[in-house]
Amino acid sequence: MAQGTEAGMAAGTRRTVAASDEPVLVFDNVHLAFDEKPILRGVSFSLKRGHTKIILGASGSGKSTILKLVLGLLRPDAGEIWINGERTDTMPERQLMRVRGDLGMVFQEGALFDSLTVAENVGYKLSEESVMTPDEVRRRVEEVVGFIGLGGFVDRMPSELSGGQRRRVAIARAMAFKPGILLYDEATTGLDPITATTVNEEMVKLRDIEGVSSIIVTHQLRDAFFVATHEAVQEHDGLHVRPADAAKADEAEFIMLKEGVITFEGNAAELRAASDQYLREFLS
Repeated sequence: MAQGTEAGMAAGTRRTVAASDEPVLVFDNVHLAFDEKPILRGVSFSLKRGHTKIILGASGSGKSTILKLVLGLLRPDAGEIWINGERTDTMPERQLMRVRGDLGMVFQEGALFDSLTVAENVGYKLSEESVMTPDEVRRRVEEVVGFIGLGGFVDRMPSELSGGQRRRVAIARAMAFKPGILLYDEATTGLDPITATTVNEEMVKLRDIEGVSSIIVTHQLRDAFFVATHEAVQEHDGLHVRPADAAKADEAEFIMLKEGVITFEGNAAELRAASDQYLREFLS
């Protein structure tokens, strides 16, 4: 990952890394059905390093199913899934555990442990699955919590946080192990617009400053377009999130799922200009 931001981002624990010119994630003609009901029908896409895929679609279109397939919680009926140059859809569970070391997940509503402090939540995986000492875990926790702007909250309980703060802590927990790919499942659902923007800015910062590749599942169009059309830059007076130029905006692509099929894939400008009736109705 790129270095340099408000948090030094140390403690390298990255796993297998694909060559820089290869996609970090590939779905190749993936099919999945439950009880003979098709969920995904021939889904194909790829994700480049440091880029973003934003998956849109109505309820039941297969959005969250894609995240479960990435994590290996579900196996496709047909097709191939590749992560960091390794095929994972036929991989044994023991090998999948290694691949998951480069995946971070931000769940809807945050899904924090209510009985643990912010520090304990963020450092949980490091404490349980790494060889880091307690002091090293604490330093890493303080780094990532500082990165999301909540350094003064590290010893608070989740019940003492606002909804937006809980989501940001969930992002810190997901990034603590230094994954190269972050998956967001409705990360801003239920938040007011101002609070949602703070969460969106964290997604942008991780992508542009830390080089994280992202898959965002959402039905919040305002938030989706914000992430797709903004960039984070480190300037002499600090880290800023600002509107992106056209070249940078091209690094974020939308995928529209309809009944398990990709009906659109393109950048924000192309999505806004699309003439397809279903897309127009969805966007309105």
